[in-house]
Amino acid sequence: MFRKITLTLLLFFVFFHLALSQQDFYVRLSEAALELTQDKVRYDPAYYSIPYPAGDVPADRGVCTDVVIRAYRKLGIDLQKEVHEDMRANFSIYPQNWGAKRTDTNIDHRRVPNLMKFFERKGKVLAISKNGKDYQAGDIVCWRLNSGLLHIGIVIDKKTGDRPWIVHNIGSGQVAEDMIFEHKIIGHYRYSK
Repeated sequence: MFRKITLTLLLFFVFFHLALSQQDFYVRLSEAALELTQDKVRYDPAYYSIPYPAGDVPADRGVCTDVVIRAYRKLGIDLQKEVHEDMRANFSIYPQNWGAKRTDTNIDHRRVPNLMKFFERKGKVLAISKNGKDYQAGDIVCWRLNSGLLHIGIVIDKKTGDRPWIVHNIGSGQVAEDMIFEHKIIGHYRYSK
């Protein structure tokens, strides 16, 4: 009986510790995203040839996906490598919007539909709602803009009322803004390795 109680308590503390570690990861991801707003970055959707793995476009350039990539990289996760490996093994299930016949380590991870598929496959898909309380620091949110383009950003630990702020780059550089419900949300995820 004592061993059973001891084992139950031990398992409880292990799961409790893991849950706290996961929560700490998402708070650190939120902080990493907020740090990015200190860097002067010009919106630039140009195609670049970059190293692999751990490649990045010039530090003073980027788009919305680069915010997500750079924040994760600050925590030791290389989405260029992670997305490439999953796409290489599962190319046919990834969006075929660009007519590519094979993976491209220069651009695949910089496309919102590819990141959405990756987070859907490797992360946790969360509910989409109009309730700000459903979005936590470190969540990834994707939108369809009125123009039809897709957009992505990271929820940070700052709020206006119940609405959490987002770090993103929609044309004015890497900024933190209260904009979560300005466009139609089409994806909501959490991902840690």
